[in-house]
Amino acid sequence: MLDHYRMFADYNRWANRLVFDAAGKLDDARYRDNKGAFFGSLHATLNHVLSADRIWMKRFTGTGEAPATLDGILFDDFAELSAARTAEDARIVAFVAGLSEDDLAGRFTYTPVSNPIPVTQRLAPPLAHFFNHQTHHRGQCHMTLTALGGPSLALDMSYFLRAPEFRHYAE
Repeated sequence: MLDHYRMFADYNRWANRLVFDAAGKLDDARYRDNKGAFFGSLHATLNHVLSADRIWMKRFTGTGEAPATLDGILFDDFAELSAARTAEDARIVAFVAGLSEDDLAGRFTYTPVSNPIPVTQRLAPPLAHFFNHQTHHRGQCHMTLTALGGPSLALDMSYFLRAPEFRHYAE
């Protein structure tokens, strides 16, 4: 299972870079235009994913910044948001690289933002949710980008697995 989660951490970083590279080519008005995604704009959705990632990473590690809400704007400036995304992705990769099978089977307790009642679970299922959540919202970002006339990004894991630096996950 460790290789599975390490692959998802690398895939997450790779896919986020594609999304941010495409978003960085938009003018500010289009980047902030509400296209009907759950959080409205590409700007708000990218901020949400970073917020949720920081909340989960604080739960997983006990360290780092964690916003109190899921819908706040952490960075209004795109360049600052992009730099924060890059740093968080590096943090995620390092965290997952340091896990053991015992860690995945171990239990931890956290308190959800939306329903503040403590939950105790094995680490593996919430870690799977963590990566699935990112994929879910990247799909919304993809829809928003294409609605704004941006490129249709090839975000499928099969493309990731064909990239020379990530082929080892499929061999």
